[in-house]
Amino acid sequence: MPWCEPCSRYFAPSAMTTDGACPACGKPIDAPLRRRSSEAPTLRDLSEMSGERAPWHFKLLMAALVAYLGWRIIAPFVD
Repeated sequence: MPWCEPCSRYFAPSAMTTDGACPACGKPIDAPLRRRSSEAPTLRDLSEMSGERAPWHFKLLMAALVAYLGWRIIAPFVD
């Protein structure tokens, strides 16, 4: 979130002026790149911005869930 040091306040990107300045004092705010509202970010863009990947235990949990649900689908037909 953008932070204005002189005002000691956080601002939503939509609350800043069009040139990226604080609406109260007019000084420029260091903020992430703003997008036009017509450009929705994709999941790939969001993952690249954060630089983080899913942890290994989450991937293991998803693999176990897929295996379990697959077995629940196949089990009634196996005798």
